[in-house]
Amino acid sequence: MAADPLETFTQLPLTIDPTSKSVSSPLPHLSEPLTALHNLQRSLLSLPAQIPPPPLPTNPKRSAQIQKMRDQGNASLRKSPTNPSEAIQLYTYGIEMALGRPGWEPSQLVREEASLLYANRAQAYMAGQMWAEGAADAECSVECKRAGNGKAWWRRGKCLVEMGRWRDAANWVKEGLEVEGEKEGELVTLWKDIEKHEEEERRKEGR
Repeated sequence: MAADPLETFTQLPLTIDPTSKSVSSPLPHLSEPLTALHNLQRSLLSLPAQIPPPPLPTNPKRSAQIQKMRDQGNASLRKSPTNPSEAIQLYTYGIEMALGRPGWEPSQLVREEASLLYANRAQAYMAGQMWAEGAADAECSVECKRAGNGKAWWRRGKCLVEMGRWRDAANWVKEGLEVEGEKEGELVTLWKDIEKHEEEERRKEGR
């Protein structure tokens, strides 16, 4: 059986000129590929110095607009807590602007902005009893920022409870407490509610 060329290493007699950096070999069948390599080297050396430009500063107008969308969303939700559609739309605009930042801007800034906006939109969804949407947004917020984001941990846990997904809620809230600690009072209270529910379920099963 012939050896697989991808699994076989063949050492070729190659030498590099220390002055010109050109590669040569006594093997005739390497003449053509080495010539192509030398032509490529000369082409690259003939190019002007390609120095990357300095990083561009963060666009302050975009930052201001994102903050404006968030503030307006918060104001709308306070004004109409039972009709959060406008707030949801404003938060969505802010999320799209944050995620649409150019690639050269700091990724940490994008994550911070997106984390806040996803958490806010999750709250708006919860106000409209759209539990699945709220759970998804709260999870996105946590993915952007795991630590120091207790509200997002609580909101997804609460949405899961409202959907009757008690086991998923327990796993989620437990993980949230491991990350945030017991300083998050709402998260601790939710965990106690879940434990109480599970205890009641076990008692029913034992009858």
